[in-house]
Amino acid sequence: MRILICGDVVGKSGRRALEKHLPGLKARLKTDFVVVNGENAAHGFGITETICKSFYDWGVDVITTGNHVWDNRPVMNYIDSDEKLLRPLNYPPGTPGMGVGIYENPAGQRLMVMNAMARLFMDPLDDPFQAVETVLDKTVLGRQVDAIVVDFHGEASSEKQSMGVILDGRVSAVVGTHTHVPTSDGRIMPGGTAFQTDLGMTGDYDSVIGMKKQVASERFLTKVSKERLQPAEGDATLSAVLVVTDDKTGLAESIAPVRVGGALRQNIPEI
Repeated sequence: MRILICGDVVGKSGRRALEKHLPGLKARLKTDFVVVNGENAAHGFGITETICKSFYDWGVDVITTGNHVWDNRPVMNYIDSDEKLLRPLNYPPGTPGMGVGIYENPAGQRLMVMNAMARLFMDPLDDPFQAVETVLDKTVLGRQVDAIVVDFHGEASSEKQSMGVILDGRVSAVVGTHTHVPTSDGRIMPGGTAFQTDLGMTGDYDSVIGMKKQVASERFLTKVSKERLQPAEGDATLSAVLVVTDDKTGLAESIAPVRVGGALRQNIPEI
């Protein structure tokens, strides 16, 4: 299975990049499934029903999120009706929405997507490691599903890498989101799981993690916020990885960076 996993879409610039580049990438890379983190898609903070539907129109199969998922409050009344929009599964019981889903692509392959949120320097949620283990106790890669992708949304590299180590050999891919900076450590771990500490963002990199650079950087000089942070609006880079899995085992055969448009060096894997 060929799975494209895109980093956090930030604001209008990120949405424009996704709309512009995703259809062509899907055709060129012959993808079977597309996962996109959309928690910053609505002017940098949260996501809306309208944006979700646009993503699906552009070819997204599942949307993951993170700590900004509730920033646009109306999404709380929408998320229960959209099984393709996930929030971190380690929110407390009773939280709207779900953190894991099983989806079937046109070829009949079944893919599980899990969305969990880390705790170091983040909101104090339930234990993400135990939450993921509870899901894997009931669903085994290569038996009930053909692939398993985990979007682990977190600040600390150590916590995200630990999730990769713990899940190695039991899921197809563990990818980090949230920090908006793509790491260069994409690799296949010893047990056959594809891993990258952070996918980076789909947004304008002439910025400070997707926000207008002058306003964001001034905060470090004065500690006084003169303006609210606003998303940068220049040409965005779509940052992602392409994970190819073995159809028999569900484990990863390869992981390759995908970068299209904007300021970063371009990279489209050869197939």
